[in-house]
Amino acid sequence: MIDKSVKRKELHYFKSISDLCKGLGVAGPLHPLIVSVNHTDISPESEVKYLVHDFYMVSYKSNLKGKLKYGQGYYDFDEGGLIFVAPGQALAVADDDNCSGLSLFIHSDFFAGHPLARLMTKFGFFGYNINEALHLSEKEKNKVLHIFEDIKEEIETVIDDTSQELIISYLEVLLNYSNRYYKRQFITRKAINSPLIERFETLLNNYYGDEESTQKGIPSVSYFSAKLHVSYGYLGDLLRNMTGMNTQQHIHAKLIEVAKQKLSTSELTAAEIAYELGFEYPQSFNKLFKNKTGLTPLQFREQLN
Repeated sequence: MIDKSVKRKELHYFKSISDLCKGLGVAGPLHPLIVSVNHTDISPESEVKYLVHDFYMVSYKSNLKGKLKYGQGYYDFDEGGLIFVAPGQALAVADDDNCSGLSLFIHSDFFAGHPLARLMTKFGFFGYNINEALHLSEKEKNKVLHIFEDIKEEIETVIDDTSQELIISYLEVLLNYSNRYYKRQFITRKAINSPLIERFETLLNNYYGDEESTQKGIPSVSYFSAKLHVSYGYLGDLLRNMTGMNTQQHIHAKLIEVAKQKLSTSELTAAEIAYELGFEYPQSFNKLFKNKTGLTPLQFREQLN
């Protein structure tokens, strides 16, 4: 459903929930900042195939197939899955007959002034790609759809001074459950994720083993996510859940490891080592090294002697 290769000229850009509903050919919203859309209600006559909007989207797709191998067996997650989209991301509207499910579109203004607005950044899955969707078990599916129904029912209730608080409460519960289920997915997909982690470690080791850092500088998180064909958010969350450190922390740990080796076995100055590691300024290397070890590079070398 998410398509990062959408051509800009094909995109429809929606700034209001009302315009989105018109574009999809569904009934107008009962609340100006949030709407629940059944995928089967999207008009086949709608010309909107690719879109960008100013909303958060949580979408349950009932035919998101996938069996997850665990050990010598499989966990069956054919019941469907969840897709999360943040404002400004491009979407592709599926036009096949098998597309069914529900989507919640929530304008960012809906959270204005509420603590949840500040917490949205902790839900990294809003930056994931379609191939990193959350697969659900039967029990998880029922839990999620029940919350979807509670939100839909509240949206369709006459708006009063408690409507927003109730809907936001349901949304926060939905997102927290999703966070829990993603952590479960990282664990149950351990046999699948291990090769990805191994490839990341190989790329990181080769980057410094082949001295690419001297020519290309310090590797970025996006460099590794592009090489591994996953989103940077997914890679970071996967590594954090499986190893206890995110991508940036792994990069820094490798930097310090190589720096210690060079300080211990060569006559290179700290500035020369900084350059070989990809730092533009030696001061930046000194600051990172001291932050991670409690010593400056020179203090570390003197300690060895």
